[in-house]
Amino acid sequence: MEGFAQFLPLILIFAIMYFLLIRPQQKKVKEHQAMVAALRRGDEVVTQGGLIGKITRVKDDTEVEVELTQGVKVRVLRPTIAQVRSKTEPVKSA
Repeated sequence: MEGFAQFLPLILIFAIMYFLLIRPQQKKVKEHQAMVAALRRGDEVVTQGGLIGKITRVKDDTEVEVELTQGVKVRVLRPTIAQVRSKTEPVKSA
């Protein structure tokens, strides 16, 4: 029983670290992956570099084309999209 009592503080520290650090980080990563998966043409996005633009084309699962200003388009990797500022409404099927 004394051996367990010596490890109890370590177990408590690990449990506290899990609930205060690891779990919130995992939740944040899942939310970011869901946001990136839901990107559509017309969404206004902010990249991790701070560039703001509108998605003009979704190339594939890894890239989108973002128009920064009229006539200036750049290819951006999906994971580097930090935030979606405004979402477009989905097209209603006829």
